[in-house]
Amino acid sequence: MRPIYILPVLFILLVLFLSSVFIVDERKKALVLQFGEIMQEKETPGLGWKIPFIQEVVYYEDRILGLQTAPIEVTLLGERRLVVDAFARWRITDLKAFRQATGAGGEERAQVLLGNILQQAIPEVLGKTTQDRVLSQDRTGLMNDIRDIARREAEALGVTVIDVRLTRTDLPEQNLNATYARMRAEREREAADEVARGGEAAQRVRAAADRTVVEETSKARRTAETIRGEADAERNRILAEAYGQDPEFFAFMRSMDAYRKALRGENSTIVMQPDSEFFDYLNSEAGAAGAAPAAPTAAPAAP
Repeated sequence: MRPIYILPVLFILLVLFLSSVFIVDERKKALVLQFGEIMQEKETPGLGWKIPFIQEVVYYEDRILGLQTAPIEVTLLGERRLVVDAFARWRITDLKAFRQATGAGGEERAQVLLGNILQQAIPEVLGKTTQDRVLSQDRTGLMNDIRDIARREAEALGVTVIDVRLTRTDLPEQNLNATYARMRAEREREAADEVARGGEAAQRVRAAADRTVVEETSKARRTAETIRGEADAERNRILAEAYGQDPEFFAFMRSMDAYRKALRGENSTIVMQPDSEFFDYLNSEAGAAGAAPAAPTAAPAAP
């Protein structure tokens, strides 16, 4: 063979070789298709062979995939309604069945089909239980029931549903507003009760303080009256003793004190008759005698 033909032949052989070889990554699985029919499965990583230009290779994920469902409004026992969504983990286990079920859509088509299965399984399970169980922390049994139904329905798709978890359980918007209003009313009632109890306690403290003030005031007034009475008694006793020692002088001082109090002030004016009882002491002999200076007494003679 001439050298001029060797290079084209080698190039054609290289192209044929490269077209007949495919590589499967450890994260993938592969199907070899010929005119749409499955000719070969390749589930282990490594090199694979196919007929060039006639057969094609389609790759699928060998890893665990996730699916987030759309929110679903579910009617529970007791006619209570909840908006629920879930998260599922799944994996392709049967390539031939998966290809036949999803066609050229692959994983995207499988996500849609699994979503439909979950949207039927969730109401089927939750429709038989109560709101308290759905909203409780111990709802693993409900999620396992949903998983089992989804796993059974998904076998025809060539996939295995590994796990299903409820991610959200909320009230519908109209029920949510009513619930918030009821919660707000309960909180306002509790606040009113606390205010009433606080007012009652304040009233009791205020009444006790007022009673203490009255008692202390009465006690102080009683003590003051006692002291004042004792002082008046002592004053009267002293006055009585003084009166008993010199009645005329005591009468004179009382009259002078009365005159001083009556005539006190710059513009004081008294209009009365000269023979009024007010001037009895000055007109009496005792008053004149009291007003006159006492006569000196003679000193006693020396013995």
